[in-house]
Amino acid sequence: MVTLYEHPLSPYAQKCKIALREKGVEFELKQPGAIGSGVAGPNEFMATNPRGEVPAFIDDEVRIFDSTIILEYIEDKWPEPALLPATPAERARVRMIEEVCDTHYEAINWGLSELTWFKRATGTLEQSLRGQAATQIRKIHGWLERQLGESDWFNGERFGWGDLCVIPYVAGSIGHGNPPARDSALSRWADRVRVVPSVASTLADAKVVPSGRGMGDVASLLEQGLFKREYRDHRLEWMIRSGGVDVVIKGLEKSNIRFSNDFE
Repeated sequence: MVTLYEHPLSPYAQKCKIALREKGVEFELKQPGAIGSGVAGPNEFMATNPRGEVPAFIDDEVRIFDSTIILEYIEDKWPEPALLPATPAERARVRMIEEVCDTHYEAINWGLSELTWFKRATGTLEQSLRGQAATQIRKIHGWLERQLGESDWFNGERFGWGDLCVIPYVAGSIGHGNPPARDSALSRWADRVRVVPSVASTLADAKVVPSGRGMGDVASLLEQGLFKREYRDHRLEWMIRSGGVDVVIKGLEKSNIRFSNDFE
């Protein structure tokens, strides 16, 4: 059976779960031990993804990391129902939407998680970061609206790759109090997509994770340097350009942030 290492709140893992459910592929879910601690060890998860990130995907002898590559494998191995549009131009279009969501959009929601759950900043700095995040999300939502145009789905005629790559991030923004504008095309799209069975199941998985209760313990572990959040690529860029350079400096001093693992 296919195995997917995940965390229910990871938008990257959510994409893969939605795709597998759309294809009707049976799979086993696992959560890696010590994730977020910065501690890597010789285990199945790290053997599959040396980066120490979810998702990690196992299909018999095949081991794959990176959510986009996992999606491509799923589409290649189980081609029906097709998730990608039919034409090269349309496929390129939805892949560009995915890239924007996986990099620029993810970094904003991730930054808000740093504030809400991990208490990276308080007072004026927190309010400034939250304000900038809200403005940036409104801009992203405007861009997504233009990509959606008059269509019901980002993928074109029906739900597919373009939609499953957007909904984890829009749902994350809703959770952080930054929903699409009321009665906008994006808001109506979100209402449609959230009742697609594969999406509804995946978002329900995330709801069982406490968003407040117990997270104070995680913030305490972070403060002690026992929990490390990965600052890489667009996440690091977002925090610095949004005015949170002190967050990064303090994180380095307390050893509660990490960067990508070395490949050995």
